[in-house]
Amino acid sequence: MKRGMFITMEGPEGAGKTTIIQMLGKALQAEGYQVLLTREPGGVPISEQIREVILNKENTAMDPRTEALLYAAARRQHLVEVVMPELDRGGIVLCDRFIDSSLAYQGHARGLDIEEVYSINKFAIGGMMPDATFFFDIEPEEGLRRIQANGEREVNRLDLEALDFHKKVCEGYQLIINRWKDRFIIVDAGRTIDEVFDETKAGLLNILKEPGK
Repeated sequence: MKRGMFITMEGPEGAGKTTIIQMLGKALQAEGYQVLLTREPGGVPISEQIREVILNKENTAMDPRTEALLYAAARRQHLVEVVMPELDRGGIVLCDRFIDSSLAYQGHARGLDIEEVYSINKFAIGGMMPDATFFFDIEPEEGLRRIQANGEREVNRLDLEALDFHKKVCEGYQLIINRWKDRFIIVDAGRTIDEVFDETKAGLLNILKEPGK
């Protein structure tokens, strides 16, 4: 059986990627694709429990290295229980965040160094990198404004960071994109949700229809 495809969605807070993933899942399923939607940190009970610790607004004393290690632990469990089995079945996995989030948030914005955080995560993922990554590009000020305007969205510990932190996250993503240019597809997330969805769907279908995919 042909291995499936692992597609990740990345971006700063408020970029709309979670909404887009849900829309993509429905659209691809309607076209007959075998699609699994999941998220990080989370996706399985152990990883969801780790997520509660990481994102708990009361855990303001969390050390950056502790944070990075917790994300890596949640990532490993999620890969073993969800991502790898689905890929072995030939399915398409659409994942809301993966290793790039750790590199941007903990590696750059927290000042731990991208290479150090990458080293931690290489141990966790065992070489399992995404086949393609969509990056939803938005100015941090606009992303935070969207979060504040959306009363239904989960507000977590990272949302409460100062604007400077979120600017550093965006800087980190740019460093990562420059390093893995061939893997990233950049989407302007400052437009309407329908415009962002249409562009992302078209890009994803192009990837899925490539010879050998």
